[in-house]
Amino acid sequence: MSLTVLVVDDQVVVRAGFAAVIDAEDDLTVVGEAGDGATAVSLAEQLAPDVIVMDVRMPGLDGIAATRILTARENPPRVLVLTTFDLDAYVFEALRAGASGFLLKDVRAAELLNGIRVVAAGESVLAPSAARRLIGHYAAGPPVGPKAGRGTLDRLTARERFVLTLVASGLNNAEIAAELDITVGTVKSHVNALLRKLEVRDRLQATILAYDLGLVRASPPGGGHV
Repeated sequence: MSLTVLVVDDQVVVRAGFAAVIDAEDDLTVVGEAGDGATAVSLAEQLAPDVIVMDVRMPGLDGIAATRILTARENPPRVLVLTTFDLDAYVFEALRAGASGFLLKDVRAAELLNGIRVVAAGESVLAPSAARRLIGHYAAGPPVGPKAGRGTLDRLTARERFVLTLVASGLNNAEIAAELDITVGTVKSHVNALLRKLEVRDRLQATILAYDLGLVRASPPGGGHV
């Protein structure tokens, strides 16, 4: 079955261009287009797309606010934010609003299509520049107090907490399996369990939470693992 996509951008030419690229793929179908956040929220309710490609700067309800509304719903769509500017505020607010990915509008068509498929599969995608900014933000920030989020982390078993630190360090399931000498299937079970207990939607949201709670600390840019 095709993945269904809603394209949201206030520039008609840009929106049409993205829609044409996406709709040309056999496994992707554009089911609707919107020029502002309010229309996107309304259409998403009617069409129930798998993925929403969301612009940030739009008149009225912007993409960040629309994403926050959409991801708070039951069985929400995945949101892939595309914007011209990789400003800190856009990156952080989009991710905290519940977006599963953040790419720049000048992304190559193949990267956009891959990003849609990745977020639809429950994973996350970040433009390299956005990832560097995110890492730099946490590397430069003050340490979080030891009591912060203790109740949240106490929901996890010791193994799940360790898996979370590996996820937040940028390791994929195969790498985590090799690190712990367990099967990839077991890693997936641990990851699914910690996502459920932490009440986050994907690995990206779990990573942000791990940094916020002080479970892991980022190395300065160029200083090691994510």
